[in-house]
Amino acid sequence: MSDGPGDRTRRRDDVTDVELVGGVEQRELYLLDHDPAWADQYAAHEARIRAALDDRAVAIEHIGSTSVPGLAAKPIIDVLVTVPDITAEEDYLEPLLAAGYLLRVREPGHRLVRTEQRDVHVHLLEPDDVAAHDYLLLRDHLRRDPDDRDLYEATKRELMTREWADMNAYADAKTTVIEAIKSRARSHPGGRRP
Repeated sequence: MSDGPGDRTRRRDDVTDVELVGGVEQRELYLLDHDPAWADQYAAHEARIRAALDDRAVAIEHIGSTSVPGLAAKPIIDVLVTVPDITAEEDYLEPLLAAGYLLRVREPGHRLVRTEQRDVHVHLLEPDDVAAHDYLLLRDHLRRDPDDRDLYEATKRELMTREWADMNAYADAKTTVIEAIKSRARSHPGGRRP
């Protein structure tokens, strides 16, 4: 059975629908200036995830705005965990749930667990998934390019002045500027997809 990134053999077919566990949630959205403590929070969760998954995680990375020094962010730590087979949930999902994370999203190629406090989001993808590459591409570019970092922050601050039904609507509204930044990042040496 081959049905995804890299046409790999999977244990089973992946899900075909989006399951948002708990339904749509409206949350207060706000930005904080970059807090160096976010790196420590990430490190604590990286250790927790490593303890839960052992060698079942291909890689664990701090992503999102909290991973970019100097960038204002929602105080939510985003973690990227790549796993060999997204359909083999028994290998990674069960251990993460046992470690205290809660399932929030199950969708084709992607799972998301989070803390009960909703202050940490763990994105699970396969290593050759374009989304995994793009998370790292955006993070690395924003770390080295102050103009795009400022553009991204200004965009987020402007979007914070609006009302949003949920965080997904806010995230979708950032898509145009994120795609433009990623396009510039791809033109930078080392920015091309593997």
